[in-house]
Amino acid sequence: MTAYPQELLDHFGQDVTSVCHCWRLTRRDGILFGFTDHDRELTVDGMTFEPETGLSASEARQSLGLSVDTVDVEGALSSNSISDEDIAAGLYDGAVVETFLVNWRKPEDYALIGKATVGKITRTDGRFLAELESLLHQLDKPNGRHVARKCDAEVGDVRCGVNLGQPAFNGVGMVDAIEGPDMVRVSGLGGIDTGWFSFGALTWTGGARQGRSERVVDHRSDGASAVLTLQVGAGPVIGAGDGFTIVAGCDHSFATCKAKFANSLNFRGFPHLPGNDVAYAYVSEGGVFDGGPVTP
Repeated sequence: MTAYPQELLDHFGQDVTSVCHCWRLTRRDGILFGFTDHDRELTVDGMTFEPETGLSASEARQSLGLSVDTVDVEGALSSNSISDEDIAAGLYDGAVVETFLVNWRKPEDYALIGKATVGKITRTDGRFLAELESLLHQLDKPNGRHVARKCDAEVGDVRCGVNLGQPAFNGVGMVDAIEGPDMVRVSGLGGIDTGWFSFGALTWTGGARQGRSERVVDHRSDGASAVLTLQVGAGPVIGAGDGFTIVAGCDHSFATCKAKFANSLNFRGFPHLPGNDVAYAYVSEGGVFDGGPVTP
């Protein structure tokens, strides 16, 4: 239940009220934005909220118990703070949105009435529709480990334990040419084996995408240069001369963990897990039954 300050409760008791909504959006990179459906700029809780951004909220529903509540926020891309490229690049996915009810005649009287995360975002005709999921949505997600042959840790995290700060796992390069959609020819990675940076992370240090990180789908060595295929996604155009740093990736297989990272003791998968073909197979003559692993 929302705790309203007494001043705001007294205002609700009047015949005519002057309240509006304000949204404080915190992206995963820590950047803050403020928007309001009022027609003037408001300063609430020490932050400025931008007016006339085209934002409007659908009917909000709050239920008792553990049911998951959602509310949609729709708006035109009229704010300079919101760009179609940033939405397409996923910068707003998982962002935290706090909703305030504010007396716009006296902005110091406000109440935090909701906190949610940005879920699905759809875009059409220059507009966006963001679904805000309540914090209870986290309880609706599968938790725990899955029994699978491949590792379920992210390379370099606490569970993995690999130190990606080692020089062997890092590279610095520059774009020489655009080979195709999401495919670039780069310099600076010559002599490095094909696939070393596949599934790794590339961070732009120059150009229109400076500061952004992207997943490397494939790395192919081509003599003194290399060709990188990036994960498909919208964003500013990549140009020749754009600089980047890159970190080696992992395909989550036991063979890669052992040979590339010498980290087999921390492997978080089950590489010897037999498949359905083994589990449902008949015992046949000539089989090896020595208690060893069924799969190599």
